[in-house]
Amino acid sequence: MIGALALLLVLLAPPARADEAFVTSQPAETLSIVDLASRKVVATLPIPGKPAGIAVSPDGTRAFVTSPDGKALSILDAATRTVTYRVEVGGGPLGVAVHPSGSPAYVADWYQHRVVAVDAASGAIAGEVKVGDSPSGLAVTPDGALLLSADRDSDAVSLIDTATLTRLASIPVGARPFGVTIDAEGSRAYTANVASNDVSIIDLAARKVVATVKVGERPYAVALAKGRAFVTDQYDSTVSVFDTGTLQKLVAIPVGDYPEGIAASRDGAFVYVACWEANTLEIIDTATLKVVDTIPVADGPRAFGAFIRRTRE
Repeated sequence: MIGALALLLVLLAPPARADEAFVTSQPAETLSIVDLASRKVVATLPIPGKPAGIAVSPDGTRAFVTSPDGKALSILDAATRTVTYRVEVGGGPLGVAVHPSGSPAYVADWYQHRVVAVDAASGAIAGEVKVGDSPSGLAVTPDGALLLSADRDSDAVSLIDTATLTRLASIPVGARPFGVTIDAEGSRAYTANVASNDVSIIDLAARKVVATVKVGERPYAVALAKGRAFVTDQYDSTVSVFDTGTLQKLVAIPVGDYPEGIAASRDGAFVYVACWEANTLEIIDTATLKVVDTIPVADGPRAFGAFIRRTRE
């Protein structure tokens, strides 16, 4: 009887939902949504203004897309695949990140050298803070206390208090930092430095760079999984991998042409790479350090930011 009841509960339970990748394609002006279980594109949404940056809220309810040419942030209901707000932020919105609570979203304004905070529920501008020159990638610590901005043309990372939107420090890093990623503990940040072909590792408590690791040519962004850093090397069409403990470089994995955005699955089993010129989302198995699948997406995928929607609990 107990066995039959358990079977009935399993049959009546709602099906588990697969995680999804939200991939911005800049020339195509679209957002491709990829089901990561079937590894197929399941929806394609028009996003005007040459979309580039993407961030999905930690609870998976919203997605935020920047359009540099449109000077706007689109806020989407991730489940219904609809745009709820298109917020005019001005300047050149590029990187975007979301507070762990789900709001606000933070938008890097490349041209006006500031970060704009946008309320996720209303689409209202909640404030702004001046940072260094040409802010690109953004990341928020897991506790939500700090926001980091990779200030490309200042060769530095701004450290911002999210409660007051106050810039606390500017930390020198390598040349032309673009993507920035924070580890799960909130203790270290990793910047991909486009011009110096390396990754700077920042101790956030000490507010200084504690190590630098050489990678391939024109690194764009960093993902972290299984105690390793995965770095997209645009000009080499590879993903460089190094051990975050020993800092030893392990391998350069060949991928499609001009890899840009990169993100890890929640269990660290896979890393997903958007390849701009190949028009693909490629999947790396973190155990074998090899590409195991290639998914065609719309023209010019960038997926710059936290583009994985985690839907299975």
